[in-house]
Amino acid sequence: MSMPPALDAGPVLAELVGVMVRAIVDAESDVRTVVIETGGLVVIEVAVARGDVGKVIGREGAMALALRTLLSNAARKYGKRSELRILE
Repeated sequence: MSMPPALDAGPVLAELVGVMVRAIVDAESDVRTVVIETGGLVVIEVAVARGDVGKVIGREGAMALALRTLLSNAARKYGKRSELRILE
């Protein structure tokens, strides 16, 4: 079941990513998210403290893959595609 197009997916998806990332980093106050929406694509850029980048990426990228999978599934609910960029 998809959401009505009137709902703006970007802020909802950014909040989802922010909550998940803050749950795994040490410097929660340094987590910043930026939304870039173009057509059917929502890009979420998440910036974290330099020491937390490895935690967000995870061993062999497993954590980043999990975050991207959850983001992708949530974006589909709004009829959008998604991309997650991890910045330091």
